[in-house]
Amino acid sequence: MTSPTYDFVVVGGGTAGLVVASRLSEDPSQRILVIEAGSNNTDDPRVKTPALYSALMGSEADWNFHTQPQAQLKGRSITVSQGKALGGSSSINSQIFVPPNKDLVDSWETLGNDGWNWSTLRDYFSKAYTAPTVAETEERKLGIEGWNLRGQASSGPLQLSFPGDFDHPIRQTWEETFKTIGYSMPDKTFLNSSIGSFSCLTTIHPVNKERCSSASSYYNPIKGRENLHLLTNAVAERIIFENVGGLLRASGVYYNHENTTHSVACSKEVIVAAGAVQSPKLLELSGIGNRELLGRHGIESIKDLPGVGENLQDHLVAAISFEAMDDVRTLDALVRQEPDALSQAVQDYTTKQAGWLTSMGLWSYAYLPTMQYFSIGNQGKLKELLEQHRPPAQHDPFHLRDREFYKLAEETLLNPKRPSGCTFSVVAQIISPVDPGSGSPAGPVEGNFVSLVSLLSQPLSRGNVHISSNKPTDAPTIDPKYLSNPVDMDIFAHNILYLETIARCAPFSNLLKQPLKRRDPASNLTDLDAAKNFIESSCISMWHYGGTCSMLPEGKGGVVDPSLRVYGVPNVRVVDSSAVPLISNANMQSVVYAFAERAADLIKDTYGLV
Repeated sequence: MTSPTYDFVVVGGGTAGLVVASRLSEDPSQRILVIEAGSNNTDDPRVKTPALYSALMGSEADWNFHTQPQAQLKGRSITVSQGKALGGSSSINSQIFVPPNKDLVDSWETLGNDGWNWSTLRDYFSKAYTAPTVAETEERKLGIEGWNLRGQASSGPLQLSFPGDFDHPIRQTWEETFKTIGYSMPDKTFLNSSIGSFSCLTTIHPVNKERCSSASSYYNPIKGRENLHLLTNAVAERIIFENVGGLLRASGVYYNHENTTHSVACSKEVIVAAGAVQSPKLLELSGIGNRELLGRHGIESIKDLPGVGENLQDHLVAAISFEAMDDVRTLDALVRQEPDALSQAVQDYTTKQAGWLTSMGLWSYAYLPTMQYFSIGNQGKLKELLEQHRPPAQHDPFHLRDREFYKLAEETLLNPKRPSGCTFSVVAQIISPVDPGSGSPAGPVEGNFVSLVSLLSQPLSRGNVHISSNKPTDAPTIDPKYLSNPVDMDIFAHNILYLETIARCAPFSNLLKQPLKRRDPASNLTDLDAAKNFIESSCISMWHYGGTCSMLPEGKGGVVDPSLRVYGVPNVRVVDSSAVPLISNANMQSVVYAFAERAADLIKDTYGLV
């Protein structure tokens, strides 16, 4: 039986894959197939209900990868959740939708990617989402006075909202506190973020309060198109190549469905959108990657591309949970799974689309520099630290890449108007890993808490992800090498210590019991060494993986060119977070949507599609 032929085969029906497939299928003359390893679970209550996202961790909708033991994290293996479902990670994440810093996006072009800058990409953010309508009477409560949401020309598939209870005091208090500190974001438009505090948006529908994923927002409304086909529960095994006139060309994909290997042919392109862990795995299984590594696994190399699987980046976070005043409402009763609270939350959500199940309690953000280094006399210490750990001046591709990344990070870290960290609040206790004997509880405790969380925005440490065998069913080996660059640990520790300053600053301090009472004794941080020990024991991944098929010049360890074509194979493109050369300063979701929207236009322009 002859397999069908499509114009485009998209490997991965996740965040990026469904964006690209939906846009390409706008041209009725094109036939598109999407191959997705997971199921279509858009009707699953755990997916639809915002606060239930944690129930998806480790489930059938999660690849549930684990890293190699991390030397700088006391040998801990870190869980890596990645969506194994239609919609990918947009179907299992915490729904946060925040903008990248403009300077960070501009750095992509600086790295050698012409046309990949903020002025180009900002229109693709607008193309992806529709901003919420907020009554002027609600703006002060939400801490968004002066936001210019009404003036933003956005009408994309994703329906965004400000999450949770508008009457809760935390957003207004957060905004007033950062005005006191001097770090309230001056220009409050979503698409012009700089530095300072803001109220975050989420991919939660403003009316029905359900998750908006790429599956529900991009695929479901157009799934009836005759030229768009979807195959779920099918795992891509490798790309099929042929030699045409001395040029390597992809002609299809082998995939496994119902325990049988099948093939599908394509006439134009194979579009790889399997995510930052699985996209490099597929390329390596297909013979594209480091020749020596492929040889060790018995795979014939068809294109020696050592950058595949390298340049892995991620965001680490660490949290301190402070006991809240008795009248501050929190999610803690749900964290403890108290029956009465759960029953009331379900009733509120199902009957009124309101209550604690409408969000996960993360409503307020701030992009900040490392504050301690910008006090009098301290910047010299940071310059000295950066000089001590500068990559050596060698001329192989990876050292050239690392020195460019280091220069960009150095410019950020030394500039008080650029964020090196991200801080946010959660109206609930956060249960972190703990050292045995530390006195910190391993599970939820009684009481109400507000947590302050620090995220390391611009890590200098780089890791890798590679195949562990030549079998498509085997999980890849993931080694992020967290905090392997000592600068990361120093910056992270300073940022964690600054959480104490925020907790003591009015009016935010009015939400917390004073003197401060911490959930975890181990989080009572007295100095920099204590902060570093806390990070080693308790930080976790935010699962913001990127960079493993980087859009960089090939001579600097790149895998794809500025058109997202894999070097040496012009009709294979990578369109997901793995192609992002430098990850966002916060959550990656908004960046991946905009990145994929532009990828779709690049592909359309190549073939003159409508």
